[in-house]
Amino acid sequence: MFTKMSKKPDSAWAIMDPVRGQIRVSMVLAGISAAAALGVAVALAWAAQALLQETTQYPWWPLLLALVLTVLALVLRLAAFNQSHFAAFRLETVLRTQLATHLASVSLGYVQKMGAGALSKVMMEDVKALHVFVADSSPLYARAYISPILTFVLLCALDWRLALAATAVLVIGVAAVSLAWRGGDEMMRQYNEATENVSAAVVEYVQAMPVVRTFDSGTATFGRYQRALEAYRDVVTRWYKSAGTSSRLSQIILSPLPTLAALLWLGAWMFSQSWLDAATWIAVLLVGTGMAESLLPLMSLKHLVGKTQISIQRIQEVLAEPTLPTVNDAHSATPADASLRFNNVSFSYAENEALVLNDVSFDAPQGSVTALVGASGAGKTTVARLILRFWDVTEGSIQIGGVDIRTMSPHTLMQQVAFVFQDTFLFSGSIADNIRLGMPEASMDQIVAAATAAQAHEFIMSLPQGYDTPTGERGAFLSGGQRQRITIARAILQNRPILVLDEATAFADPENEAALIAALSHLMRGKTVVMVAHRLNTIRHADQIVVFERGHVVENGKHDVLVEQGGMYAQLWQHYEQAQQWAFKGAAR
Repeated sequence: MFTKMSKKPDSAWAIMDPVRGQIRVSMVLAGISAAAALGVAVALAWAAQALLQETTQYPWWPLLLALVLTVLALVLRLAAFNQSHFAAFRLETVLRTQLATHLASVSLGYVQKMGAGALSKVMMEDVKALHVFVADSSPLYARAYISPILTFVLLCALDWRLALAATAVLVIGVAAVSLAWRGGDEMMRQYNEATENVSAAVVEYVQAMPVVRTFDSGTATFGRYQRALEAYRDVVTRWYKSAGTSSRLSQIILSPLPTLAALLWLGAWMFSQSWLDAATWIAVLLVGTGMAESLLPLMSLKHLVGKTQISIQRIQEVLAEPTLPTVNDAHSATPADASLRFNNVSFSYAENEALVLNDVSFDAPQGSVTALVGASGAGKTTVARLILRFWDVTEGSIQIGGVDIRTMSPHTLMQQVAFVFQDTFLFSGSIADNIRLGMPEASMDQIVAAATAAQAHEFIMSLPQGYDTPTGERGAFLSGGQRQRITIARAILQNRPILVLDEATAFADPENEAALIAALSHLMRGKTVVMVAHRLNTIRHADQIVVFERGHVVENGKHDVLVEQGGMYAQLWQHYEQAQQWAFKGAAR
């Protein structure tokens, strides 16, 4: 009944499987294109031979063949790159879809541990690295391997001695390339690490600009970027010193001139000895000069392969992270009511880490209001988020209507619980689209009714485009209180029987707080409510208050009873009252 996904490909390059067929087509087309380009040289050699034999006869057919083969080579090369780029875009779409789908199913703890920056790098930069590799490397690989082989065969057919001379230049060039690649894997690792450190330092510096201008003047934060840049410079310098000479030497040897010089020198000597006719010599010169040059792309491909392998490893590590075990809708258990029970729940964010919650138990009857209080870090928000199965409990169980939430399908659980977060998040679409999130079939009348109940309709209608007004990235065009009321309108529209509030008024100003409290009062009617609260005056009339300390439930009861007991809640209440009476008394006059 339970399913658990864990993707671990047999090899690093298995990630290319969705587009492997297109890659092969691209390489075949590129190979035929390389053969056609070589045929152009053969046709020109044929034309030269025809002119030498009959100077008064224009070589129409050889030159026409050269023209046709030139066009064919260009068309096939273009088709090869089209195929490789189509494959690259398709792979990019497949991988980003897989990553997005997978990340939506893994534990939220893994997502938080990785961080938004690292995950966005995998989904954007690493996937882009595969795009570049597939789009550019496939045709080049075909050319780099097919051209030397075909050229060698053709040279052997023309004159085996000149073929060996051209091959000797090729071997010397390959030896120089091998020297340039010596220790390249380790240098590639250091280079990529240094590059990532520079990128991370730049992003941090830009994102922290308000803090920098307030506290730092850029000395410390810009210093990190400067150190990262210096480390990058040192890596590049070491790599250049270790491989620069051999790399430049290999580029010189694999250029057409050394091969041409060898064929000219040896061919001239053989021609002078009458061991070689002029037509064959011209044919060898036309065909052989590109033999070594065709290997030049391998040098850039080596760097591209190393970078791609690192990106593939990071993508596979994300895809290999196991998802939370789930059941499908057909096997999903259905809760009997909207009651909630924590039954001896213990939880830690990762294996071999300390427990964040330890043996937590409490009942929230249907239609009741349960408040979770305690010092920061006591485990209140963790309890709230476990209800939505952001993580699975380490021990014990969480039940809704007598049913373990792990036996519910995600859809069934989603239909039971609505969540209003402390940190609101809005997508960059319109206000109406943000309210109807999760309910795309909702009518405009229903959206307006939900916004009105959330005390949001008035300010929405004052905006230039009303409900069609874009909210901006993360709701940047709206104030904190306005964003919160839109999320409450979203929860009102969904109308789910259990409501979890994670300090929904924490960052509201007094004017917005009054509107938020009115909106929450409407939202809470008739629902089972679990609310995380720091402002204790908002929970005085809760049906029960569960007090947490270091992951343990230390008290449970109504406000008046807990105050009379003189325990931890009484201390929290006393501190809260003292804070309310506190006022700043300035000395300046």
